[in-house]
This record gives sequence, structure tokens and C-alpha cells, in this order.
Amino acid sequence: MEGFPERFFAREDESADAGFYRQARLVTHIDDATIAALTGFYAEFLPPLSRVLDLMSSWVSHLPEEEYGRVAGLGMNEEELAANPRLTDRIVHDLNEEPVLPFADDSFDRAVVAVSVQYLVRPIEVFTDLRRVLAPGGRVAVAMSHRCFPTKAILAFRALPPSDRIRLVGSYLHRAGFVEVNALDRSPENADPLWIVTGDCPAP
Repeated sequence: MEGFPERFFAREDESADAGFYRQARLVTHIDDATIAALTGFYAEFLPPLSRVLDLMSSWVSHLPEEEYGRVAGLGMNEEELAANPRLTDRIVHDLNEEPVLPFADDSFDRAVVAVSVQYLVRPIEVFTDLRRVLAPGGRVAVAMSHRCFPTKAILAFRALPPSDRIRLVGSYLHRAGFVEVNALDRSPENADPLWIVTGDCPAP
């Protein structure tokens, strides 16, 4: 990808993602205290009745007990998505194969990506199209921690220290056209770390 070092987005396992994710994995990648911290952040970030896109979704979305107008889950495993009670609609879609999102323009007010951005091999394309499906003034929050499926994470996330990973995700959003890109540290004490990068769609 232009502007990044060679093999930056390479992975140890370059086989088709559909095969890797065929088996449902009903696990979490952050501990209970960090899940609570992420849910607390979402309570601030997601307005009541807003239309929410849970991008790279799974069997749990870590959302607060709030009513939203829509919670669409896009992920890689049908069984995992079916097990998620917060989703109003579910789509199995491989972003590494096809970064164009299967939604109309201006479909959502908010988008969240929880501890999975490290698996994207075409992140600029994904976030550029995400901006299309967000309404003007919409916002995205990308939450990160330190665990992953190592064979499917891009080389950059395995090699870079946390501060550089945070800057990297910020650069994704900048390049995709988001504004007001900010990084937050919401890590609880004595628990898994939680770093969040947010970006806004330009106002009309």
C-alpha cells in the first residue's frame, strides 16, 4: 500500500480468511474490567436511538443497556453473529476480500470496531467506504488492546509498540478523510489495556 513499508500489511497466514473464520470462536479478547471500560465509553459515544454499525462484529458487541435505532453487525462468522442478541441485522462479509461495505450511503450515525482492526489488510479502503455509509457528522471509534490471533494480524501490529499502533490507526482515519481524529487511553488498572481512536465525518 502506498506510503507504507513493504510487507507492512503481510500476515503469517495468508490463506483465505473465510477458511480461518469458518469455525465459530465464542471468546472475548479483553478481560471483564476492560469490557466494562469499553461499555462505559460506548455509553458516552453512542447517542440513544442512533443507528450503529458494529464493524468486524462477533457474538458480543459490548454495548450498554441502551435502545438504539439500529445495530447492524458485519462479521466473518454466521454462527457468531446469530448469537449476538444486540444486533438488529447481520451480514457475513470479508472486508479483506471486498472493502466496499454492503450498505447505502448515510445509513449510520456511529460505527464501532472492537479489538479487530489489526486484521485489516486494506484498512484505508475500508475506512474510506465507512465514511460513505456514515451520515454527515457521523463518528467512528476503533478500540484496541494487546491480544489477537497472531497468524492473522498484520505484521505492523505485531512489530510496533502500542503508541505506534495508535498513531497508525489514526493515520488510517486521516487518509480515509475523517477529521478531529483523537486517541484516548481508557485502560483500567491491573487489567488489559484499552486504547480508542475516534474520528468524525466532515459536517455537510
